[in-house]
Formats: sequence, C-alpha cells, structure tokens
Amino acid sequence: MSNRLQTDQIQELDAQHHLHPFSNHQSLRANGPRVIVRGEGAYIFDSEGNRILDGMAGLWTTNVGYGNRELADAAHAQMIELPFYNTFFRTTHPPVVALSRKLAELAPANINRVFYGSSGSESNDTAIRLARHYWVLKGEPKRRIIISRRNAYHGSTIASGSMGGMTHVHHHSYPLYEGFRHVMDPYWYGESFAGETPEVFGLRAARAFEEEILRCGPENVAAIAAEPVQGAGGVKIAPDTYWPEVQKIVDKYGILLLADEVITGFGRLGRWFASEYYDIRPDLITFAKAATSGYIPLSGVLVGDKIVDALMEHDDDFNHGFTFSGHPVACAVALKNIEIMERDRLVPRVSEETGPALARMLARFKDHPLVGEVRSVGLMGAIELVADKKTRRRFADPGRVGLICRDHFFREGFIMRAVFDTMVCAPPLIWTGPQFEEASAVIQKALDLTLADVKGEITA
Repeated sequence: MSNRLQTDQIQELDAQHHLHPFSNHQSLRANGPRVIVRGEGAYIFDSEGNRILDGMAGLWTTNVGYGNRELADAAHAQMIELPFYNTFFRTTHPPVVALSRKLAELAPANINRVFYGSSGSESNDTAIRLARHYWVLKGEPKRRIIISRRNAYHGSTIASGSMGGMTHVHHHSYPLYEGFRHVMDPYWYGESFAGETPEVFGLRAARAFEEEILRCGPENVAAIAAEPVQGAGGVKIAPDTYWPEVQKIVDKYGILLLADEVITGFGRLGRWFASEYYDIRPDLITFAKAATSGYIPLSGVLVGDKIVDALMEHDDDFNHGFTFSGHPVACAVALKNIEIMERDRLVPRVSEETGPALARMLARFKDHPLVGEVRSVGLMGAIELVADKKTRRRFADPGRVGLICRDHFFREGFIMRAVFDTMVCAPPLIWTGPQFEEASAVIQKALDLTLADVKGEITA
C-alpha cells in the first residue's frame, strides 16, 4: 500500500469516527489531519515518511523525547505485576507510595502529600475543590471565590475552564460557573502603557489581584490561581517584580496560592517546579503532562501541609476522586521518568545549556521585519509577529498571520505553535546543538515566507 493511499484511508476513517479536541470540525473534515505514526528522540514521523522536529514536546509534555525504551519497559513490568488497582476503600499499592514519596522530596518544603488524577483539568478541578473545602473546615465557608487571570489556561472541564481566563473556552460552558474572577495577565509586550518599564508594569499587574480581592471582599476569596508562566496563553513571562508582589498580597490577606504547573513542572524552567524558580510558596501545585513525559496519562495536586492538617483535624470525608487516581502503571512510568531526568541531568541542563541555547536562537530573529519581540525562560519561548515593530501594531484579524506562519513551519519540518499571532515553542529537554541549528534555519525560512505572504500589510 502506498503512503498516500494509507494516509487517505486513515484520514477518512478519522473523519468518520473521531472528534478532535479544540478543533473546527468542518475545516478539519475538508483538509484532513496530519497522520503521525512514529516518534524517535526529538523527532516525529508522519505517514508520508516525513521527519519533523518537534518544537512543542508533543504538547509541553515529552521531556525525555520519543521512543524511550526504559519507560516502555517500566510500563510493561508494572502491567505484568499489577496492571490496575484503585486507591479507594483504604487501599494503596507500592508504585503510588514510592512516587508520592519522591514527589514530596522534589516539591517545596511545605508540601508532603499528593492527590492524583489523569489530566491537568482533573487536577485543577481537584485543587478548586480542596481550596474551597479547606475554608469550610476552617469555619469560613464564604471563602469561595478564586481569582485567576485573563488568557490563563487551567483546563477544559466546566470548572477548570471557568477558572481559566480564555473566553473561547468560556463560550462552551453554558453557563460559566460562578465563583471565579479574572484580572489582567502579566503581558508587558501587549498590555503595558507607553513608556512603562517592565518593572513598573509587573507591580501594576500584580496589584490587580489586590484590587480584585478588595472588590470581592477578602472574607470571600479562597485563592489566587496562576501559571508561573502562561503557556497556552502565549508564553507570557512576568517581569521580575511580579511574583514577589503576588506573594506579598497572598500573605497579606491570608489567601491560598494555587500554582498551575501542568506545563512548567518537571524541569521546563531549570527547576523541578517553577515555583522554586520564582521563589513563591504555593499551597497547591497542580501537575500533569511531563510527569511521565506523556507516555501515559498521570496528573496530580501537590497539597500543602496546612491544607492536609485541616483535613486530618476533622472527622470528615473528602468526597472526591477518580477511578484512575494513582494508577500503578502511570506511577511506575513517572518514577522511571524522574530517574532518567535525574541521571541525565536534564533539569540542570535547562539552566546551564539548553535554556541559554534557546534564548540565543530566538535572539537571532529580533530584528526580522515581522518580529516585534522574542522572549524565553528556560525551555519556553515566543516570537511576536506584528505589522509595525515600532508601534507594536497587530495584524487585522488576530490569529490569521500566526496560522500562515505555523503552516510554513509544518511544511518545512518543524513544529511551532501559533497562539493568535505569537509563535511559541517548548522543545523536549533532550535537545542538543544540532536541533537548535536545525530549528534556527527553519525559523528563518518560515518567517521569510510569511513576510512574503503579508508584505503589503507591513509598516516599514
């Protein structure tokens, strides 16, 4: 069977039976999806035989790369030993205990317990419930409001989607859940006033939390929820003044801090958790994705000691959980994944080698006519596409030019994601010099091709 015939058949069956996440199904049906059939190291391969450099680590996920035999062997061994048992009914098993102990070692000092799920959405739902239940146990049941940020992504269930600040997710909630508020995101390039320095802007963005707390009444606020770096919102990196001010505000009003580390956890910023990178003290840390390098679904909430103490002090059931909470195979794979990352020094390498290499690579394009700004932290980076570099004027129909650019990247064999007109990347932690050079060549070509497509819209 020819590659083209095989691809056509898979695409037709996909169209007949598969509904994709976050997709325009009419457009997808008309054009057909790319069929990915294999992965190896930093690359994926499609059904046409094309090798593609993955600049998004799957979906912020495959930190140790594709085709890792050790992870497959760990899953196989655990499937033979104990493929599944639940952790309900006063039951546990060795893999979940071993992983929980390891995560407690890696987490901030005030965190020693883990509650498991299978996705980031599940973990953020769990964190919402824990935060509100904590205040009930403390005798303050009115504390239900959780303040997040515009353009934040915390998941796609109705509760986690409501906590997130993306309006296109809210549109499908019917209705948006009550009890969530949203303030400005710390996006200096897009939200700062003329002449406002990053330092001043960072303080203003942080103090938006305090303004909202006072509007709601501190006695009604349960938590502030935020990603250390907004990932799906466009790799928005807060100025250095932002997180210290947020921590002061949380401490001042005695509010819980929920750090959504579904993307930033497990080494992406050169620390096991970005909370350590930014020196914040969250009461709850949600994680998923890279915990297993995406080889099998696993998520969780790292739960601070003061919340656990409240649970322990009351003869009260926390009626929440999932069939696959603490799945033994997922836990075994996560343990092996952490072992590999420690052995190969993937986390310190982000600080010492790969993170600086990404920053140098992106800096090459800051003077390109299409590029308004490049930015990165650790192994997360972004390129802002603008019609006018001096005024930061955007293109008409936000997202149109980003998709043009994204498609050029795909055709040239490198995956970068478009968030409206911001191109973002988060490569596997295993990238070395050749991958950065390969990516750099494609970025140059994709930007030049995009510029040719929109040249009439550019202000010189």
